[in-house]
Amino acid sequence: MLLFSHTERCFADPADLAACRALLSNGSKSFHAASFFLPKAVRQPASALYAFCRIADDAIDCRDDQCAALAELHTRLDRIYAGEPEAHPVDRAFAGAVRRFHIPRELPDALLDGFAWDAEGRSYHTISGVLDYSARVAAAVGAMMTALMGVRAPAVLARACDLGSAMQLTNICRDVGEDARNGRIYLPLDWLCEAGIDPEEFLAEPRFTPALGEVVERVLALAGVLYRRAETGIARLPVGCRPGIYAARLLYAEIGHEVARNGFDAVSQRAVVSKARKMALLSQAIAVTPFPGGGCDAAPLEENRFLIDAVAAAPALPGRDATGRPRIGQKVVWLLDLFETLEERDRMGQSMERLGGDILPVTRTGG
Repeated sequence: MLLFSHTERCFADPADLAACRALLSNGSKSFHAASFFLPKAVRQPASALYAFCRIADDAIDCRDDQCAALAELHTRLDRIYAGEPEAHPVDRAFAGAVRRFHIPRELPDALLDGFAWDAEGRSYHTISGVLDYSARVAAAVGAMMTALMGVRAPAVLARACDLGSAMQLTNICRDVGEDARNGRIYLPLDWLCEAGIDPEEFLAEPRFTPALGEVVERVLALAGVLYRRAETGIARLPVGCRPGIYAARLLYAEIGHEVARNGFDAVSQRAVVSKARKMALLSQAIAVTPFPGGGCDAAPLEENRFLIDAVAAAPALPGRDATGRPRIGQKVVWLLDLFETLEERDRMGQSMERLGGDILPVTRTGG
C-alpha cells in the first residue's frame, strides 16, 4: 500500500482526471473496471497514464499518415516533459503524473517506438525480437505502473517487466489468426521455419496446423515461465496494489490456458474466458494475493533491462523507500489509506456480483 500526501493526491486537476476516467470508461472498459482493485492513490495517476496510452494508440490507428501521427505524439511528449502540455485534459493529467511520480521519459518513448514498429509492419525473426517489441508495448506500461507505486528496486521492476512481457506473449498467441488475416505475424519467424511453416504461405492462407500449434505452445510456455517469475515481484509491491496486479496476472494467464484448451488453435477460433471464470479468478486474486516468500533470482530479460535501469535511476518518491513502502513515522496515514482501499474493494466486489464482471486489463492489441 502507498502513502500519498494530500499534495501528491492533487497531482492533477480533478476535472482533467474525470475526463481521463470518462475516456477509459467508454474506450477501455476493461481497465476502467480493473482499476478499482488498485488503491485510489494509484488509480488516479494510472487513469492518466492509460488515457494517454489510449489516445496515443487511437492517434496511430485512426490516421492514414501514421508517421505524421507519431511525430505529433513525440511533440506532445516533449511538451509534457517540459511542463507545458497541450490544452487537453489527458495531456495535462499525464504531465502532472510524470512530474509528481518521476516517470522517466524513456518509458513513454519506448511505447511510441512500439507503435512505430507496428506502423512499419515489422515482423520478428527471433524470440528476442518478439521480446524487444513486447518490452515497448507492454513491459514499458508495466514499468510505468510500477513507478506510480513508488517502486524503484531493480529486482521488483524486473518482475513487473516479466509480467508485461508475459501478457504480450499471451496476446500474440491469442491473436495469431486475426493478425494473419490483417497481414501480420508476431510469432518468431525462425520458430515457424523450424516447424516447417513458410511465413508468406501462412499469411496468404491462414489456417491452423499441428505444427503451428507447437509454435504457439512454445511461446505460451515462455509466457508461463514469466508469469511465475512475476509472482515474486507482485509479493513485493505495496500491499494495497497486490490484488489488482495479481488479478491481471491470473486473468491474462487464463487466456493462454484457454488457447491450450482449444488445442493451441488460435486461427479458426479466438480464446475467450467466460465471465464465470473471470469472477472466480478475481475472487482468487483478492483471497490469495501473494505475500513475500522466496524471491526470484533470475536476471531480468535483456530486452527489458533499459526500462528497469531508467526507473531505478529516477528519484525516489517522498516518504517512501525503493520498494514503495512508507518510511517510519508515516504508518498511521498508510493504515488509513489501506482501510479506505479495502472498503472500496469491498464495494467493487459487490458491484461485480451484480453486473457479472467483464474485466480484463489493457495492453496493446496490435499483436
